Amino acid sequence: MRISRPFSIATCHFVFAIMLLSRHTPQASAQDAPLLKVLEPFTAADVPTSGPSEAGPTTRSWWDPTTAPSTQPAPIGSGIAQHPMLYAGEGYNTLFLVNGGKVIWTYSSGRGGELDDVWLMTNGHILYTRMGFIEEVTPQKKVAWHYDAPAGTEIHTCQPLGLDKALFVQNGLPPKAIVINKKTGAVEVEKPLPAPSETDQKTVHAQFRRFRQTAAGTYLAAHLNWGKVVEYDKDMKPIWTYEVRGPWSAARLKNGNTLINSEAGRVVREVNPKGETVWEFVLRDDPATGKKSDLPEGMLMGNNQTAERLANGNTIICASTGGARGGGERIKRTQVIAVTPDKKIVWELRDWKNLGPATTVQLLDEPGVPENPGDLQR
Repeated sequence: MRISRPFSIATCHFVFAIMLLSRHTPQASAQDAPLLKVLEPFTAADVPTSGPSEAGPTTRSWWDPTTAPSTQPAPIGSGIAQHPMLYAGEGYNTLFLVNGGKVIWTYSSGRGGELDDVWLMTNGHILYTRMGFIEEVTPQKKVAWHYDAPAGTEIHTCQPLGLDKALFVQNGLPPKAIVINKKTGAVEVEKPLPAPSETDQKTVHAQFRRFRQTAAGTYLAAHLNWGKVVEYDKDMKPIWTYEVRGPWSAARLKNGNTLINSEAGRVVREVNPKGETVWEFVLRDDPATGKKSDLPEGMLMGNNQTAERLANGNTIICASTGGARGGGERIKRTQVIAVTPDKKIVWELRDWKNLGPATTVQLLDEPGVPENPGDLQR
């Protein structure tokens, strides 16, 4: 592990105190959640069954009621009714919008590629990546903006910067961080990023899954196949580095710490600016370190891909199927959990009848404006 920025003892004590306070912040009321106000158009009479550019629905090969396990314990919490949410995952290219315990809207992007990053914004549009392109759609399923990844490149991560601009990384040789003005089409930022190899096309796919602009205007990059999380300044010069196996996602928290989802290490870890672990949740026994899984006995999760901190201090962890191909095996697995700071699971989403694999979930009853960088940091 290498940390490139020193911090004083006093600073660390201050950060730790803020961390403790933030974990006891009560969850915001519905009135503080602006995204709840934009859900009505998704159920309006003018929403078509299929949009002009929408692909036909993909067959759900995993859901067969006759193979559903009958011996598993009931999921923890209220299942699909626990939160309104925007939901998507690798292996099933459909956006799901959930409210009131049911799917109220879907959008199919067709076969091929993978859904990795999704955002419902306060204008009611959804911005998402599908590996071969990045796109914005309206509740009426009209394409408001579309950008195709050039040949030899892929797009897995995006972030709205206000309502008119989009930040994304174009995996390639070399990968690039790009900001496009969606209204004018102008490329306002185009900065190359480092990668393990800038000549091997095989490295392109696994370069990045998450890249975020922080509230401070810096950029936090999870280098999936490079084994490190790096914070860059506005000129893409590294100012902080933390080494970890296969980081799929990384989020800068308001307390100054960083929440990292290590897919390869099967752990979600919060580290302070000195790189010290202040909290972690282990999702699989690790013989190398002797650490045991924090999942309760009998609970199965696939590849943990994203982790987000909620306003109430809990942590959401999402998992895809992790290679489980058979329907009976796949639907035994838990898609999403919510974990308290003391590692108690208070919500388990295991609903293969209505949903698919969970790569990412945006909870819509949380405070904050998504298109304001850092506003969703907790």
